Amino acid sequence: MPAAQQRPKGFVDKFLYYVEKVGNALPHPATLFAIFAALALVLSWVASQFDLEVIHPGTGELIQPVNLLSVHGLHMILTNMVTNFTGFAPLGVVLVAMLGIGIAEGSGLIGTALRLMVLSSPRRILTFVVVFAGILSNTASEVGYVLLIPLSAIIFLAVGRHPIAGMAAAFAGVSGGYSANLLLGTIDPLLAGLSQEAAQIIDPGYVVNPAANYYFMFVSTFFIAAAGTWVTDKIVEPRLGKYEGTEEAEEIKRLNAAEKKGLRYAVVAAFFLIALMLWGTLPASGFLRDAETGSLLHSPFMEGIVAIIFITAAIMGIAYGVGAGTFKNDSDVMKGMGKSMETLGVYIVLVFFAAQFVAYFKWTNLGLIFAIEGAGILQSSGLGSIPLMIGFIIITAIINMVMGSASAKWTIMAPVFIPMFMLIGYSPELTQVVYRIGDSVTNIISPMMSYFALIVAFMQKYDKNAGIGTIISTMLPYTFVFSIIWIILLVIWMIFGLPIGPDAPLTYQMN
Repeated sequence: MPAAQQRPKGFVDKFLYYVEKVGNALPHPATLFAIFAALALVLSWVASQFDLEVIHPGTGELIQPVNLLSVHGLHMILTNMVTNFTGFAPLGVVLVAMLGIGIAEGSGLIGTALRLMVLSSPRRILTFVVVFAGILSNTASEVGYVLLIPLSAIIFLAVGRHPIAGMAAAFAGVSGGYSANLLLGTIDPLLAGLSQEAAQIIDPGYVVNPAANYYFMFVSTFFIAAAGTWVTDKIVEPRLGKYEGTEEAEEIKRLNAAEKKGLRYAVVAAFFLIALMLWGTLPASGFLRDAETGSLLHSPFMEGIVAIIFITAAIMGIAYGVGAGTFKNDSDVMKGMGKSMETLGVYIVLVFFAAQFVAYFKWTNLGLIFAIEGAGILQSSGLGSIPLMIGFIIITAIINMVMGSASAKWTIMAPVFIPMFMLIGYSPELTQVVYRIGDSVTNIISPMMSYFALIVAFMQKYDKNAGIGTIISTMLPYTFVFSIIWIILLVIWMIFGLPIGPDAPLTYQMN
């Protein structure tokens, strides 16, 4: 019987059973955004029937709701439908970044690099390497889920450890540490685009760069990897005990000569690219700096992060493919790019409806009105910045239990919370990083996470009776520990007023 249909036993199973039922009862995310877009139209009409108005705290302008169920509103909807979609900030950045990732993945570079990282690690630090590799795999979208998690179970079993402990460690890194990384991944420009759209409700010229959370997430990588290691070794594996299942240890394939040659080619390409970027950024007159001011924060380098992700992934992927023989000609490269686009078909449909919803919500002025009113309530509540941000983490973590997609949640939440927090002095970049913490820590216990069913299937290979409750009970310690670690790190960051990324302060001041 599939795990989702098993009769729930105990409090945890019952709770998750009903969470799953509620989540499954929701329409497809694309349909959900179509409904939200329609609701925005209806709400614009309802709000226009009341004497609802606020004063913009920055400009002093009188803000009133705009009725989109009018002739003028209809004209706006019809004439802007295409540009709403094509101009939606996250669409282009995700497509461009994924083209490069597709080349690297299609060549075999990403899979080989992950395998090498785990296989070459000393046994005493194996757990740390698995969690760390899981975090790094987020750069390449779903590779960690489909490759690293089952591979980690095989490796743990091969060295005489419980395979489910290896799987849990990898899952904790891939999904629980989703927002941490040493490198920028596809999620960074995606969320930054949504944050920028929301910030421009208050400040039309505001720009959120894709590296806006980089400093915080870079440091988080080591703390989350260490925390995941401690939970695996001290809580999860002792609880699992000795593995007594029927699965026998498989032979772990070492890298063959072609794969090693491919990696050498990729490393040479990486050194060349790094040298080129250093040449363009380190000198005061570097060609990647701003031509007039010499600034690095406001420069083609920072503004072109998405292009750099594409170029780096593409060149290293091609170099590996040529060395390993996985790319025979240019057609193989194009197939890799095409395959990455195939996986984005549903995403593009979702973006079409999400773009319409965001545009309608912005036109109605309801987001601005809610933000100004909400900011007033928060200011009068007397809550300090730290309790406020911890509360936002908890809200996000709870919502994540019934709506798994990080971008879908942020599309809904950003237009309300970013303007609201901007009005009380907190930057969009801070709001985004706090959201990412809440979204990450409950990924590993959310039945609505898109790969949750796959994890159930992986786990049932080693435990025939494994179900949703099994996964939750295994992963809950990671959720609690990751939450505590990340909250402490955030508090320290806020106390010292550290920037969370390049040109990304904690505070925002109205002009």
